[in-house]
Amino acid sequence: MLKILIPTIMLVPTTWLAPSKTLWPTALAHSLIIAFISLTWLNNTSETGWSTMNHFMALDPLSTPLLVLTCWLLPLMILASQNHMSPEPVNRQRMYIMLLTSLQIFLIMAFSATEVILFYVMFEATLVPTLILITRWGNQAERLNAGTYFLFYTLAGSLPLLVALLLLQNTTGTLSLLTLSYAQAFPLATIGDKLWWAGCLLAFLVKMPLYGMHLWLPKAHVEAPIAGSMVLAAVLLKLGGYGMMRVMTLLEPLTKELSYPFIVLALWGVIMTGSICLRQTDLKSLIAYSSVGHMGLVAGGILIQTPWGFTGALILMIAHGLTSSALFCLANTNYERTHTRTMVLARGMQIILPLMTCWWFIASLANLALPPLPNLMGELMIITSLFNWSWTTIALTGAGTLITAGYSLYMFLMTQRGPTPHHIISLDPSHTREHLLLTLHLLPLLLLIAKPALIWGWTA
Repeated sequence: MLKILIPTIMLVPTTWLAPSKTLWPTALAHSLIIAFISLTWLNNTSETGWSTMNHFMALDPLSTPLLVLTCWLLPLMILASQNHMSPEPVNRQRMYIMLLTSLQIFLIMAFSATEVILFYVMFEATLVPTLILITRWGNQAERLNAGTYFLFYTLAGSLPLLVALLLLQNTTGTLSLLTLSYAQAFPLATIGDKLWWAGCLLAFLVKMPLYGMHLWLPKAHVEAPIAGSMVLAAVLLKLGGYGMMRVMTLLEPLTKELSYPFIVLALWGVIMTGSICLRQTDLKSLIAYSSVGHMGLVAGGILIQTPWGFTGALILMIAHGLTSSALFCLANTNYERTHTRTMVLARGMQIILPLMTCWWFIASLANLALPPLPNLMGELMIITSLFNWSWTTIALTGAGTLITAGYSLYMFLMTQRGPTPHHIISLDPSHTREHLLLTLHLLPLLLLIAKPALIWGWTA
């Protein structure tokens, strides 16, 4: 565990001490080495599930894929940010890389925490770097508004969780995930118990975000710089799903009755956000709303609490992390050239940047869950488990997948096909850096087809 965490912490002094000329290559090489070492975690041989333990941090098949995704994303964020950070003073560039690194440190500690309070503290700590990224390096003037939305939605959602955890500590005498799974199930009868149940889940449902509590997400995504959008889509939304999976196993007897409204909201959100995507003019906003839809499926899969639902949710979280991040990178390459996010103003890119169109095509197909990709595997497992739980859900999930295919194709055709507008004359050609960035997003996605057992989690 520490052989990843300590090099990540040492990346902070490295960024401040590296000469300005080699700042970006140094940070990139360092973080890439960390990312490649983290792949060794996937080789989990333990019988009990937990491995590489100390008292506070441990790995199990649920957290390992998310940890590897976190480590994999830091070099990609550094690669993506290099161009639009180049005009800034060197100290600000160092500050930016340090924020990204601190975000990774908090996320590693959150995903590997065995103490629920440590998880809670790190869950909250990720707010600070993300908030600074959005409010300091965002593109438009509304970034302060977006940062306020982001902060207060998440804080208001997660304060009840703290109270619920302290109550749990008083009742069971421990908050260690290693022992909580063996604790007695609580006879939850009173109204207070039901409020405690809601308090445990509310923070994660806001972070996921569940439809109805999702208003912070499109704002934060659209205003954030590229690295902010990438880390939000790929890892921070997954904190909500991961927390729900961890807490769900403790809330066993009560969930059957109380989870109905949330499942209904999640599945209704898949259709509603898909319909919103069909009417979007703003490219980043479209990708952000599509994230809400996909995470709605994940929330539904977790809330019905079947092994298939859990497995499908974990697979879809990993696949969506890579796909959504790749789509934001593609939107950013367009934005850096045309300086607009409005889709009508930047059409017919296939003529100008043909290789980029190839990446757009693969990423759009991954977003609409084309057969061999892990996205489809996750969605199919969730839809099957939901159908077994109640056959009426097939109307919602079926319509949701249909709309997803619709807006993914709409996004691809709007940006790549059609007549090229006359005002797009002299665009920069695409750089090797951008192609490397997209290869590193989509190659793991394609390789996971060969061995999906790496991201099945402990339920399979």
